[in-house]
Amino acid sequence: MLLQGEVGTAMRIIIGISGASGAILGYELLKTLRSHAPMELHLVITANAEKTIALETGLSLSDYWALADFTHDNHDMAAIISSGSFVTDGMVVIPCSMKTLAAITHGYTTNLLTRAADVCQKENRRVVLVPREMPLNKVHLRNMEQAADDGYVIIPPMMTFYNQADSVQKQIDHIIGKIMLQFGLESNSFIPWQEPLSSA
Repeated sequence: MLLQGEVGTAMRIIIGISGASGAILGYELLKTLRSHAPMELHLVITANAEKTIALETGLSLSDYWALADFTHDNHDMAAIISSGSFVTDGMVVIPCSMKTLAAITHGYTTNLLTRAADVCQKENRRVVLVPREMPLNKVHLRNMEQAADDGYVIIPPMMTFYNQADSVQKQIDHIIGKIMLQFGLESNSFIPWQEPLSSA
């Protein structure tokens, strides 16, 4: 399925990974998107995310890069994804740190990730933020409310139980499935809510 931002025959999505805990979420989203063809993936990873990847996962940066079609230096403000004339189907920031959330919410685009999100938003393209922090203070909540008011989609990586998600992987699959739906895509690992069968 191609959305309004279709370019040629491939969906074009930007994935931004910032320094919050949950770096594995970005990897799992890349893997799932990669399984959908045709798909053009642009990836930008912050310096703090690089540290989190090393601390939290058994993966290397090259494992992440290998799943993207194009990778971009977060300091390269001249990268193609910093321009609104580069048409995409949108962007996902996963995980989204509170620092990155604050920057995006207030238009403080000091790096490529926040600039790309700002560009997508001003061009009326879908931007999904996956904020990862707990507990949330009032500043975090205000920033999320403002982001939602501005048109960003907020998908916190919350646990679910109605689908018998009894493992970390199943919980991750559910979060990724929710994100995929925002782009009109389905994940084979996603188990949606199903109305219980009536006993009558």
